[in-house]
Amino acid sequence: MLQTMKGAIFDLDGVIVDTAKYHYLAWRSLAQRLGFEFTEAHNERLKGVSRMESLRILLEVGGVTATEEERENMAVTKNDEYVDYISKLEPTEILPGAKEYLLELRERGVKIALGSASKNAAFILARLGISDLFDAVIDGTKVSKAKPDPEVFLAASAALGLAPSDCIVFEDAETGVQAGQAAGCRVVGIGSPAILGAADLVVGGLDELTTQSITKTSN
Repeated sequence: MLQTMKGAIFDLDGVIVDTAKYHYLAWRSLAQRLGFEFTEAHNERLKGVSRMESLRILLEVGGVTATEEERENMAVTKNDEYVDYISKLEPTEILPGAKEYLLELRERGVKIALGSASKNAAFILARLGISDLFDAVIDGTKVSKAKPDPEVFLAASAALGLAPSDCIVFEDAETGVQAGQAAGCRVVGIGSPAILGAADLVVGGLDELTTQSITKTSN
């Protein structure tokens, strides 16, 4: 499966880099200002969903009602704090094996896209120094429907000029796996088989997919 793909579409958070911790800190800070605790267990519900949907879930957890204008202001406040965190990102924060695997795919002639709900994706790739490894970046500024809707992966495959069936999606969230499959792509889950078992293949990280890692395992 991995050896015959023509296109690879990567989620960002939890696959290429762990910015989820910064999202959580910013959401938790907002919740504290609103007068309630937002735990890491609550935060699991935000994986793979858009900013406004994440806010809806957070307000639901806290039992807080807000007008549309108030919600917009809350989202801006949260994002400003998050951007402050990620503005300090360095290339050393790329997850193990991610850059190596991207480079391997480019050497093989595989087209590469990012498919992420993040509206800060291009900025994060630039901070990590890997923007030039992607042929297309489809993020929250280009699509409006949150995963598990397949919009982001359909747009990514189209941007690569490929059929979804020729692409493999790399995802760490259950909703992302569902979105990739709904798009007609095959899916590699990055994380726990207990959560991502519906994927075609599940690995702990991209470091398990590099040629060097596979060679070591087979020796």
